[in-house]
Amino acid sequence: MATVDITADTFEDVISKNDIVIVDFWAEWCGPCKSFAPIYDEVSDQDEYSNIVFGKIDTETEQELAGHFQIRSIPTLMIFREQVVLFSQPGMMNASQLAEVIGKVRDLDMKEVHAEIEKQAQA
Repeated sequence: MATVDITADTFEDVISKNDIVIVDFWAEWCGPCKSFAPIYDEVSDQDEYSNIVFGKIDTETEQELAGHFQIRSIPTLMIFREQVVLFSQPGMMNASQLAEVIGKVRDLDMKEVHAEIEKQAQA
């Protein structure tokens, strides 16, 4: 699946209607973002990830979203599963590192994650 541009208008819809969404926060002027883009695109095109949405948020045009998620450095990669942020990290990674993180997110028992969120909310 090719990457999709996510905006403030489409964000909620994309996150709520997909199990796993990976978001790359980037900007046109950012050198590391330009270096990471082909890696991100390559991984997004792999068949084993066809059920994952690979989104891109331009921090220049979507300043409200970038502010909401407190993006201070780009590129920043954020992974949502079942509408929960499970991973957020600034900086580049190579394809094997990205694949490793995706594997860990897929392996998580989301019932346990939701139970822990609920427990923390009640504390």
